[in-house]
Amino acid sequence: MGVSEGPSGAADGAGADGDAPASGRTAAEHAAAENAPAEQVAAGHTTAGHSAGDDERGPDGRPAGELIAAALADTDPDGPRRWQAITTLQGRGDLETFMVARRLCASDAAAERILGADILGELGRDRPFADRTLPVLRYLAASEDDPRVLYSVLIAFGHLRDRRALPSVIELAAHEHPTVRYGVAYALPHVLGRPPDPSGLAALRRLAADEDEDVADWASLGLSLSGLTSDRPSRVEATGSAASGEIDDLGGQVLDS
Repeated sequence: MGVSEGPSGAADGAGADGDAPASGRTAAEHAAAENAPAEQVAAGHTTAGHSAGDDERGPDGRPAGELIAAALADTDPDGPRRWQAITTLQGRGDLETFMVARRLCASDAAAERILGADILGELGRDRPFADRTLPVLRYLAASEDDPRVLYSVLIAFGHLRDRRALPSVIELAAHEHPTVRYGVAYALPHVLGRPPDPSGLAALRRLAADEDEDVADWASLGLSLSGLTSDRPSRVEATGSAASGEIDDLGGQVLDS
């Protein structure tokens, strides 16, 4: 299985949560975005009909719009330029970057929604905007139909390690696309809480028996590293071919601190 990856706000009334993203684009904005020159996009003007923080500069001196454009220009979900830009934005951990990422989550372009979720998942060292980020991501989890966006949302839930995301994660556990279920298998061990939520555990155990081998392996490993068991050993456990250091590395990916 191959796995990658109008402004919004409390006044927008986009959803049940005040910080849920909303596009709210007018017909004129749609037309302007479709006819916008490439230079405008490169300057940080996204298809969401807004300027993605053109003049918002961080300690590194680079405008947020420039970093957004650099991330979008690298079409490889795991591309080094893309993640260098994302990491720089996340390191700022400021309100301006949060607002830019939230607006990206409201874009009509899937690539921008993915980028917004990727930024929000690890924005700031102590996750200072977690309370405002969760409604945005939960709105996307409930309304999104692109598996790539949902995958990024689920990975962000995992990074945030907030039990309040659990209902949204469980809701996607039976999604038809294996990429989404893979994201669920990653997120669940992080949001089960202590003691682990019974419904979340049941969902993780079901994923450990998933028809997709990668999904099942990741869910089985998540159960194991959570001190639980599954009927299906992970691929590493079944083959016994990994050195102990490699197993520790896998554990760090699931339960990274």
